Amino acid sequence: MRLLLSLAILLPLCAQEPPPAQKKGPFVPKNLKVLTVEEERPMMGAMMPSLGVMCTHCHVQDRSSDENPKKVIARSMMSMVKEINAKFPDGKVHVTCYTCHRGQLVPETVKPPAAQ
Repeated sequence: MRLLLSLAILLPLCAQEPPPAQKKGPFVPKNLKVLTVEEERPMMGAMMPSLGVMCTHCHVQDRSSDENPKKVIARSMMSMVKEINAKFPDGKVHVTCYTCHRGQLVPETVKPPAAQ
């Protein structure tokens, strides 16, 4: 009797169609303040070789969070680079993070000694 009752309850549940698969659209970054959506991916890809850091240097697990103060500093630096490049009449990118950082987190402010 229990078996029949269990089947009577479970059979209609099994006969239902599964819910449609959740569609995941393209990743849309949140909390952009300096970059556009189109600029975000190339700029983030350039950070590792330009500064020699991983994403976690500026970002916490929730990438849209401003919890890490290094992210605020990075934004101000990106603004500076955009302002400098906007002054060139040809519209090309003349200055990047690598221009000063050369793959190091802290840019060297003194010219290295000349080779002997």
